[in-house]
Amino acid sequence: MIRSMYSGISGMRVNQVKLDVIGNNIANSGTTGFKTQRVRFQDMISQNMGSASGPSRNLGGVNPRQVGLGVQLAGIDTVVSQGNMQPTARNLDVAVDGNGYFMVARGETTFVDGIRIYDTADPKDFQLPTDTKGLDIMFTRDGSFTLDHQGNLLNSDGLRVLGYSLIGSTDAKDKPEDVDAESMPVGGTGELNFVDADSKKLHASGDLRTLKIPETIKVTTAGGTEDKRITSFSIEKNGVIKATLEGGSKAVIGQIAMASFKNPAGLEKMGGNLLKSSPNSGNAIIRAGVIPKSENPDDLNPSNEAGYGDMLQGVLEMSNVDLAEQFTEMIVATRSFQANGKSISTGDEILQDIINLKR
Repeated sequence: MIRSMYSGISGMRVNQVKLDVIGNNIANSGTTGFKTQRVRFQDMISQNMGSASGPSRNLGGVNPRQVGLGVQLAGIDTVVSQGNMQPTARNLDVAVDGNGYFMVARGETTFVDGIRIYDTADPKDFQLPTDTKGLDIMFTRDGSFTLDHQGNLLNSDGLRVLGYSLIGSTDAKDKPEDVDAESMPVGGTGELNFVDADSKKLHASGDLRTLKIPETIKVTTAGGTEDKRITSFSIEKNGVIKATLEGGSKAVIGQIAMASFKNPAGLEKMGGNLLKSSPNSGNAIIRAGVIPKSENPDDLNPSNEAGYGDMLQGVLEMSNVDLAEQFTEMIVATRSFQANGKSISTGDEILQDIINLKR
């Protein structure tokens, strides 16, 4: 009799957790990029009332006789399916149509060299190094970005968005043969930019940096160097930020970085639409920057662009919470909670009858 009461307690406990998770899912049904969670149960250890025995000459086999001792939490899983896309017509809103994650960071950003994610001697190594230059790097699906007065690209909480500076040489002797003079890199606000550049011909560094969208960039022309104001910009599907300058010329400012994981369901939620890697999510695999495509198979040409998805400008990914499913699960959890409570009250009534036998 006592066993049934304790089983009822365990059932009420896990169903309370399930209701907590359902309530959180419903509360975040409008949260950008939120991934719903589900609760799984498993039975607890059973008490053996009789062991199993095999068939003998005179008798057949006997199954084990066991009494279960309740239920316990098996896991709380994150469902990482794609959420619906919501157009916003805002040029700083970006959604990921695929499996990738944006990278944002907190910390000192005055470093010069950036965070090297791969060595040209080993093009398959696209993971974050141990030394992240003091930056606390996190991941998110929330692409509702903003700018500060310095032009830094930020998330809603002021964390800086990481990406690449597109680099090249202003020296004519380093000019690639397949890039015409109008596509040569030019300096701008401490970084090298490409004017009127074909994205297939861009060189990108393997260094993660915080991204900026400045008001002006320096453009080197035949007549000298001059500052040109950025009138607008667009974000390509591969994350390349392409600015339109006064006069109609184009300049590539940088590229937004993306990360993916072997097991994205293993990421830990940190609040604020932020995630961090865990021992079971695996290390972040970083998408390399845009690089030139070589026709020579012997040329080192590291690239891992596949499997991250496309960036969609002017769109936000909504929560993947299905309210109909959540309310149905809420009814099931509520009834299960009530049933377990009834088993406790029924056990109490029987115990009361046993106590009354003495009277």
